[in-house]
Amino acid sequence: MSLLEYLDHVRSQQGLLLIGETIELSRRGNVIYDPSSVLISRHAVIGSGNTFFPGVYLYCSDDAGRLSIGDGNVLYPNTLIEASLGDIQIGNNNQFGDGGFTARANRNGASITIGDEGRFMGGATIFGATDLGSGSQLLGAITADSCTLEAGGSHREPNPDRRGGLLKGSGLARGLSVPVGHVIVGAGAFVAGDLQLQSNFHPKAAS
Repeated sequence: MSLLEYLDHVRSQQGLLLIGETIELSRRGNVIYDPSSVLISRHAVIGSGNTFFPGVYLYCSDDAGRLSIGDGNVLYPNTLIEASLGDIQIGNNNQFGDGGFTARANRNGASITIGDEGRFMGGATIFGATDLGSGSQLLGAITADSCTLEAGGSHREPNPDRRGGLLKGSGLARGLSVPVGHVIVGAGAFVAGDLQLQSNFHPKAAS
């Protein structure tokens, strides 16, 4: 058995796209820098124009969890997205990493929704019933469990108080809701009482 045959055999046993099938995703404008290191479930729905760096793993089951990824997303190394017991739906033009990103819908009642044009980087991890609205951001080694970041403008929006909800720092955030234009900065834990406007950190652009 050749090396390619062995690698494809292992992928087939685990319900993953074969290396040739992974390469075929490029026909829809997806960029896959190293198809041998990118692992994608054959049940996942993948859009067009996405960029996959080495070391990306996308998993979903054939019955208990569904995974869909839209268009124009960038998935940096050490991005792991698992929909094993709940659904994960991802929109368009998001950045996952660098510095790693993990999303796991791996327990009963889990459901993860990610909108458009968000940034999730620096080792961010999400679980549970989590809704990351368009333009939202997780910046740092944050574990977000069943949180809601409301939708707003992206990080390019000149008025920071119109951007999507933001968690920044490190630690555990559980059951929090961050409104448009607001941020919670955590160091070990995130608490609702620390909610403040993003313009406290990023001055509004001159009109």
